[in-house]
Amino acid sequence: MPDPVRSQSPASLAADALRISSDLVRKEVSLAKAELRQNLNRAGTGLGMLVAAAVLGIVTLNVLTVALVAALAETDLGPIWSAVVVGVVLAILAYVLLRKGMADLKPENLMPTRTVENVQRDASAVKEAYHDA
Repeated sequence: MPDPVRSQSPASLAADALRISSDLVRKEVSLAKAELRQNLNRAGTGLGMLVAAAVLGIVTLNVLTVALVAALAETDLGPIWSAVVVGVVLAILAYVLLRKGMADLKPENLMPTRTVENVQRDASAVKEAYHDA
């Protein structure tokens, strides 16, 4: 039984390879765009969390400052400890948001890793196809 690939002319094979390669590149570019868009959305969320952490940090400093002033001005500890507890909770929340935001903005989290893996896999497949021919 004749091999359909071997029965085609070299020009036809080259045209097919060029068409397939072109389609592959177009699909990979499309995937890269989609992945970058997704990563930019993640970066935007991370930036939003950093802003929220900054705002909560300022509020925390205000609350803790009021608590310190109240501690120095009064001897009754009820309102003071309330302000300290609120300040500590806000500080913990600001820290959690800051860590999450910084993690989302790491360069390795913004790389289009799936696209890179696909391109490497496609390159290997093309190499194998040409070695088999």
